[in-house]
Amino acid sequence: MTYDRLVCANCAAPVSEGRCPVCRANRERMQQSPWGALSPAALLALLLLLVAAAAALAVAHQPA
Repeated sequence: MTYDRLVCANCAAPVSEGRCPVCRANRERMQQSPWGALSPAALLALLLLLVAAAAALAVAHQPA
């Protein structure tokens, strides 16, 4: 999940706004993660691409 959708339990504001020290710390931690920058739609597209590639490889290696 991306940090722009999270709500801080400390101040009840969106984490992306960084209103309190807890928000700012979590925003920094999530920005450093390579998966934190991806939206859920992008993660789903990546998963579907991997499934399609696996299916293509399975079909390509079928005995004739």
